[in-house]
Amino acid sequence: MGQILAIDYGKARCGIAVTDDMRIIATALQTVETKFLMEFLKKYFNKNKVEDIVVGLPTDLRGNLSEVETDILKFIESFKIEFPDIQVHRLDERFTSKMASFFISQSGKSKKQRQEKGLIDKVSATIILQNFLEQRTR
Repeated sequence: MGQILAIDYGKARCGIAVTDDMRIIATALQTVETKFLMEFLKKYFNKNKVEDIVVGLPTDLRGNLSEVETDILKFIESFKIEFPDIQVHRLDERFTSKMASFFISQSGKSKKQRQEKGLIDKVSATIILQNFLEQRTR
């Protein structure tokens, strides 16, 4: 069984999280500048067996898609061409940034560490992935 990788896609940077090979635990991996995302994924996939990715679906409280969705759809289109054997899933990412900020504030990190935007992106990707794993087991 291969890993599942989650992406919290943003205009400037993307948070990345992965499961273990047994697909039990979601772990924050790193934050990557969006312009280097595909390059990062190529290197990561060469070293690790990834069978699925989950990309956050950015919606507001009314269910309207955010403007970054256009960029996400372009990324997914390119991704499917580059990695046709890896299945792409989408998952509503509403509230993940707020949840990430809350969890980080509760973790005992310093104020400077808590304000690091990349940390929020990584934790958001982890929440997306954990939610995806939980939905699969229902």
